[in-house]
Amino acid sequence: MLSKKIYLVRHGQTDYNLKGVVQGSGIDAPLNWNGHKQARAFFEAYKNVPFEKVFYTGLQRTKQSVQGFLDLGIPHEAVPELNEISWGRYEGVPMTHEENHYYTDMLERWASGDLDYAIEGGESPNLVARRLRKGIDHILRQPERTILICMHGRAMRVLLSLLLGYDLRYMDTFLHRNLGLYILNQSELGFFRIEKYNCGEHLKDLDLP
Repeated sequence: MLSKKIYLVRHGQTDYNLKGVVQGSGIDAPLNWNGHKQARAFFEAYKNVPFEKVFYTGLQRTKQSVQGFLDLGIPHEAVPELNEISWGRYEGVPMTHEENHYYTDMLERWASGDLDYAIEGGESPNLVARRLRKGIDHILRQPERTILICMHGRAMRVLLSLLLGYDLRYMDTFLHRNLGLYILNQSELGFFRIEKYNCGEHLKDLDLP
């Protein structure tokens, strides 16, 4: 097995993020002005990394977040299996007190091990994990060794759990932020370790809300 170095980032800010409204896989929102600033800052910080291929999801906010690298001519591919979790009927709905309680209760159920539980019309962590496994296996089979992947917050937590062998009950161990970076190194035996954890050094000079 060829070892890989994976640069894994969450997409930049959208207006939904700014307003605290969940997007999920059902809302294909673009980056807002801040999101484009974040994307540019990340590009400037990492444009000299010799990425051999760039991957993003089927939603435009991830492709927009890495567009600077695509403009360099680096090979790239959309992998829809890496899309965000579906939040069902809660996608695009402002978070009221009642809905926040529902969301908090759901996270508690997941942390207690009820990983087949899903919001009405949405996906459970186990369903997302099976989908993400297909996507990441597709990526890991490819020959490129230094790669960039841009995806979504909850999906990143699930993916990091899969790659590092964590029980999904503990996926909230992995924090994320817009354009926050994880770097993972894979050994020749296929095991991953974290080199950088939710790094935002490249964003420090931005005047973000």
